[in-house]
Amino acid sequence: MNTAVEGPSASAPSDGRSLRWETHRAERRRALIKAARRAVHSLGAGASMEEIAAASGTSKSVYYRYFGDKAGLQQAMGEVVLSQMQDKILAAGRTAESPRAGLQAMVSAYLQMAQTSPNVYGFVTGLPGVEAPGNTEPGFAKSLSSFFESIAAMMERALRAYLDSGSAAPKFGVAAGFWPTAALGMVRAAGERWLATEAGPDKPTEEEMTRQLTAWLFDGIGYEQGSA
Repeated sequence: MNTAVEGPSASAPSDGRSLRWETHRAERRRALIKAARRAVHSLGAGASMEEIAAASGTSKSVYYRYFGDKAGLQQAMGEVVLSQMQDKILAAGRTAESPRAGLQAMVSAYLQMAQTSPNVYGFVTGLPGVEAPGNTEPGFAKSLSSFFESIAAMMERALRAYLDSGSAAPKFGVAAGFWPTAALGMVRAAGERWLATEAGPDKPTEEEMTRQLTAWLFDGIGYEQGSA
């Protein structure tokens, strides 16, 4: 009888301790991601786990305990960073008054977010030349794919609204459905090259780059910025 009484009462403290431990672990994990993000921002996208840990005021073993390896840290940080970027980019597109203005707002938000910390962007997306082993991990690939798919879906809605306006409809056939993927690929490729370009007369401002990309998407290569 004592055993029957002690069973539930003994398990309750255990469950409470387990819940507190999981809460503590989740909070600690978020703190480590935040610290690693600051470290990568300062040190560069190719920062090692040892450098990240030292800049975060902890040991490399702690990061390995929570994330497994550098790929795990990249995936965890990527999920946070990409989610924030996605929210801001999609929010920018929703508040626009026209499909073209919406696309321009999304391009601007993307460039601004990436420009805020090119090192962090490079770390979580695996830019060419950046040591980013996590970009081959299934979990990371899924997060990155979901990020760009969400943006492409909204770009597709902008395209459909543009085509439904009537003025552009006769110019496009079934191939128009591939436009969002092509457009996003161009914006990403051009944006990442822009990020990698050193400041100087050959590097456009974010505003200039946004206007040019939007014009290329809607008007084609023959568009001149000065005519806007």
